[in-house]
Amino acid sequence: MTVLETDNDTSEARDGSADQAPVVGFDTRPDRYRHWRLDVDGDIATLTLSVDENAGLVEGYALKMNSYDLGVDIELYDAVQRLRFEHPEVKAVVMTGGLEKMFCAGANIRMLAQSSHAWKVNFCKFTNETRNAIEEASTTSGQTWIAALNGTAAGGGYELALACDEIVLVDDGASTVSLPEVPLLGVLPGTGGLTRVVDKRHVRKDRADLFATKSEGYRGATAVDWGLIDATVPRKSWTEEVTRRARSAADASSRPAGTGIELTPLERRESDDALSYPYLTAVLDRDARRVDITVEGPTDEPPADARAARAQGVGYWPFAVARALDDLVLRLRTNEQTLGTWVLRTSGDVDRVLAYDTQLGELADDWFVHETTHYLKRSLKRLDVTSRSLVAVVEPGSCFVGLLLELALACDRQYMLEGVYEDVDPDADPAVVVLTGSNDGRFPMGNGLSRLASRFWGHDDLLEAARARSGERLDARAADAAGLVTMALDDIDFEEEIRIVLEERASLSPDALTGMEANHRFVGPETLETKIFGRLTAWQNWIFVRPNASGPEGALRRYGTGQRGSYDYRRV
Repeated sequence: MTVLETDNDTSEARDGSADQAPVVGFDTRPDRYRHWRLDVDGDIATLTLSVDENAGLVEGYALKMNSYDLGVDIELYDAVQRLRFEHPEVKAVVMTGGLEKMFCAGANIRMLAQSSHAWKVNFCKFTNETRNAIEEASTTSGQTWIAALNGTAAGGGYELALACDEIVLVDDGASTVSLPEVPLLGVLPGTGGLTRVVDKRHVRKDRADLFATKSEGYRGATAVDWGLIDATVPRKSWTEEVTRRARSAADASSRPAGTGIELTPLERRESDDALSYPYLTAVLDRDARRVDITVEGPTDEPPADARAARAQGVGYWPFAVARALDDLVLRLRTNEQTLGTWVLRTSGDVDRVLAYDTQLGELADDWFVHETTHYLKRSLKRLDVTSRSLVAVVEPGSCFVGLLLELALACDRQYMLEGVYEDVDPDADPAVVVLTGSNDGRFPMGNGLSRLASRFWGHDDLLEAARARSGERLDARAADAAGLVTMALDDIDFEEEIRIVLEERASLSPDALTGMEANHRFVGPETLETKIFGRLTAWQNWIFVRPNASGPEGALRRYGTGQRGSYDYRRV
């Protein structure tokens, strides 16, 4: 047994090969890192990967050659978050390796071979999200990431470098970049390698084909010429060149200076059937295979200005909601795989939510409010790609307006009560929904569209009609007429309809539901992000259950034994 420590509790990690996945927490901090070292020197930070090979998340493998598992990536995600919020002064990040002649050997093969299918898929999904967060730090926050490959970068190690803006490889006559998954393991580079090589670095497809089937990879002038890396640098001038590039990136950055906020330990209470945070509660109904999630609106008016918002730090309501949602989604989808339906509700004062929503727009130039907005965006995106059925229930007391309406629009269905519960509280105010700028581009999905535009994809007239009602308080009939809810029902039918819907959903095949939902949620244009989470993830998911990869004679199982995988050569 190994123990995964958290800031709030101690969670015991069980054998990853078992049918029931390990119980995983996602809390850590730099002084507890086992695998990364974060050093900040003015406006340049250095993140060094030096994996403790005896500190795997579960038993059964050693993290040799700077290979990684989920525990390594949890630390990386924490570092990415802290560089966004605790260190707004950092304008350039150098990512390098702490081992001699080895940057990173990628995902640990023994870990993958012994892990359950669900564990492998969730691992790849979280890893992909962290890579995307690195890229977003550059595109939205002016924080350039430079991969300083001090040695070989193989598989996931090279994919980690691909997430950076620049890739510099040491020229020592031996170090290479490679994606050996296809020739050696019978799987795909599962964290965006194939996609980023052609879509981001624009490597010609025939060269990309050669690269992805050449297990030893490429180095030197060929790697530069093909676009696999940006430069190769002799060891004698290595430090000088990496420093020069970091300095140049920092000097060119538009990232505003500011005093960071401390990411204090997350306030979370756990029991066998509930998780609760400030402004968010989740009740786990294992008999019904369902989670009931309630997001609460703010209890106070917004702070007076940006300075006051920064003073609230992690207590600033939009930030607190983003952080709680982020942690909840990760914990539920990793640790509670049988709870296939999530029912989302909100509770609170509509006017206060709208006031905070307005403030996000008015203070968008402040670094903290800007970063909070993008944190909300990332947390909502994490919800979008989660393989669970999402149902929103809009009823009296709800505050599905503005940024919280995004939660409802992210759901697969939305049910809204027309009027009030006459037998419970006939004097209550009927529920309303309100569209704002938050629903029209502030929090884009992975396809680059707002959730509103995705909802009305192919119906520009309906999209414009909905936009025209922005700012209006729409009751159930008006929301239904505007196409913002799936169904509006009176209190005679409402609770019974919800019961039937949820029971029916729970009776269907979770495999079929996952495929259906993923296809429906991402309409319109394909982006690098949708390719990674749609096309790549779907194929890798299928490949992971095929005997060619994961069977007793598959490549993952036989790797390192001197025997090649035994393949069924039929194309399916």
